[in-house]
Amino acid sequence: MGLNPALIGRQYPPSPPYLVGREKVREFAQSIGDTNPVSHDLSAAQAAGFTDLVAPPTFAFVITHVAMANAMFDPDLGLDYARVVHGEQRFTYARPIVASDLVTVVSVIDAIRSVAGNDMLTLRSDVVDPAGAVIVSTTSVIVARGSADEEK
Repeated sequence: MGLNPALIGRQYPPSPPYLVGREKVREFAQSIGDTNPVSHDLSAAQAAGFTDLVAPPTFAFVITHVAMANAMFDPDLGLDYARVVHGEQRFTYARPIVASDLVTVVSVIDAIRSVAGNDMLTLRSDVVDPAGAVIVSTTSVIVARGSADEEK
């Protein structure tokens, strides 16, 4: 059974607020081998014009993955998570994420399509500040292997 295309455009409630911590930024940077001083040393970040440590660009996934799960595990969607592979990830930044940012995430199903017997789910997650300004938008393409074939 394929994914339910009636859910295209469905927006999920905002995530709980997430306070970006310095140690989380340092730990993430270290885990991906990012040695940029602005992600490890507060003085270097401030000398570069930032208020706090700068999260590496892919750090946004740490914040968005929980909100994305709201969509992926929506029973109305019909996604069999056992068939899922991560197909693509994009980040569009208005500004860098820095330690001390307080953010929430809103996710929406942007597209559902079938390609070569697989369902492709495109989720957009906007990381926003308390004023509602988007810091970064992430686009994730989730592939449900073989699910489109079941409709035949």
